Amino acid sequence: MNLQLKLALAAVTLAICTQAGAQITFYEKEGFRGRVFTADTEVSNFQRYGFNDRAASVIVDSGRWEACEDANFAGRCVLLRTGSYDSLSGMGMKDRISSVRPADNIKRYDNEPAGALSSPAYEYRRRPNESTFEANVTSVRAVMGAENKRCWVERQQVNEPSRGSANVGGAILGGILGGVLGHQVGGGRGKDAATVVGALGGGAIGANVGRSSNQTYDRDVQRCETAASGAPAYWDVTYDYRGVEHRLQMNSPPGATIAVNQYGEPRQ
Repeated sequence: MNLQLKLALAAVTLAICTQAGAQITFYEKEGFRGRVFTADTEVSNFQRYGFNDRAASVIVDSGRWEACEDANFAGRCVLLRTGSYDSLSGMGMKDRISSVRPADNIKRYDNEPAGALSSPAYEYRRRPNESTFEANVTSVRAVMGAENKRCWVERQQVNEPSRGSANVGGAILGGILGGVLGHQVGGGRGKDAATVVGALGGGAIGANVGRSSNQTYDRDVQRCETAASGAPAYWDVTYDYRGVEHRLQMNSPPGATIAVNQYGEPRQ
């Protein structure tokens, strides 16, 4: 066997092995939801499988694939590498794919799209050929996000008492009047004592006359209030499947049932 024949056989064998291991899965809705269609070899017309112009997202498990707008690999074609494409809108291929085949390793693609995740992102997505069942939702609890603190500054009128210095004139006048009134009380030493007490009391009262007053002025005052965030951060969901309770966190409230696989794992 000559060298050229050996190289040709090796190339054919490599191509067969590559195509046999390749797999691509199309989803009817964005985010890997809805009906699925899986291929591990070329499909010249999606119409035969009821999936023509229906693909909105795709997961490439292995290999490189050429997806085309028209049957028989005609029209505009794009290259899809291994990874996850949660939407085909960005490359203009949503609801437009009619045929697919393993990409030619020699052919150059000028319109290779970006945006694929580095590895298939299944999470709760339905796997190809996986059966789903309905599980009853038993409770739903909305979990609010972290509290938000809002502060602002507002102008406010403030009344505060102000204490001035002692009223000297009032103290003198008060002392005189107090002494006069005290002098009229009692007699002998009692009258002298009353005069002194009256003078002291009158002076103290007079000193404080006009000393206390309210002062009004404006100043900036900071006000704050705390409130929960407007929307729930997630919903804590409990569901029952075949007598076993399961819990799940969802980013939107569920209906009366959710889809699960045979093990009770949620599927979308």
